[in-house]
Amino acid sequence: MRRLTLWFACVVSLLAGLAGSASSHDATSYGGVFRSRDLGAAWLNADVGLFLNAALVIAVDPRDSSHLLVGTDLGILSSHNGGRSWVPEARDVIIGAVFALAFSPDGELAVCAAASGVFRRDQHGWQRAEAPESAIPARALVAGPANDRFYLLGRSRLFASEDGGRTYAVVPGLPPMSEMTALVAIAGSADILAAVIDGRAMISHDGGRTWRNAGFGGADAPVDTIATDATRPQRIWAAAGGRIVVSDDLGSGWHSVGHSLPEARARVRGIAASADAATLVVSSDRGIYRSADGGETWAPKEDNLPIHIEAGPLVRDPNDAGVIYAVFSLMPYAEVWRIAIEGGNLLARIEPISLAGGLAFCALVLIGGGLAARHLLRRRAAAHSPR
Repeated sequence: MRRLTLWFACVVSLLAGLAGSASSHDATSYGGVFRSRDLGAAWLNADVGLFLNAALVIAVDPRDSSHLLVGTDLGILSSHNGGRSWVPEARDVIIGAVFALAFSPDGELAVCAAASGVFRRDQHGWQRAEAPESAIPARALVAGPANDRFYLLGRSRLFASEDGGRTYAVVPGLPPMSEMTALVAIAGSADILAAVIDGRAMISHDGGRTWRNAGFGGADAPVDTIATDATRPQRIWAAAGGRIVVSDDLGSGWHSVGHSLPEARARVRGIAASADAATLVVSSDRGIYRSADGGETWAPKEDNLPIHIEAGPLVRDPNDAGVIYAVFSLMPYAEVWRIAIEGGNLLARIEPISLAGGLAFCALVLIGGGLAARHLLRRRAAAHSPR
């Protein structure tokens, strides 16, 4: 029964995704993974041979930039050649949408959060981690400064692991009714985190146990996201209402960058900038925008990129700040999130099985049904035959 339930849940999730994509977007559009080697000026497809409904998140191995992990609505894919070919990972363990991925600073470990639970990968492969049920689905996974520390942002609260992602515990300090929706770790610091809490930019200097208001955002203009800077550790970026702001002192002071995005209602998912802040790249639910003059003018990026569908978070290559990745989802992220919440509790309570096992089970049911029908026909024929 558990196998049948899980198989049915996976099929329903897939069909719901296909239905959502068909009704919400241009049928000629497509999701996927894209890479730019010149800070967003030109983009190329980085998932050759794949037909992805929803690419949700990407992580780049800090040891090897050609090693990529991508979380999709149906699990994890990996590439060891920069996206020229891809293979699925841990199909029998990781089931459902994967919203969060991270490597440890030395690249020895990888962690992910899927609809079916939280997992870690070491030299022995992917294994389930111990995490509270409220950690699933997760919004973000962030590696701390030490290789054994990871921060996990669940549905609304913060969790931390001090043992390389094997176990996670709630980080106290967030008021019960507050909601955390974005999280980043400040490079080069032991415990400094930046987050979006109740629509406000917040800073913590003790690993999330206490927070101070950074003075940007609020109920009238809630912050969409917050991002670190690859070249300046003290610089953080944030966005609200189509406006991009920057702080060069970890949130003590902010100033607007140029003008607002062309679509003020766009919800920003990622921000990347050059060291001099002249070149800016922004991903949003309206696609990707780029500015080459410090935000004075913005241009939507459409060459070789999907149009009219949602872009997810931007990720920069740890070894080359000019290389950035973007993911696109044909199914709206809010819909993927809703499905994960509704199905996550079921998936987290049952042991993972492979799709092959599910197919084998269905095949046995069909074979058994066929044999039963054949037996009934024979009995009926025998009952009506002349004696």
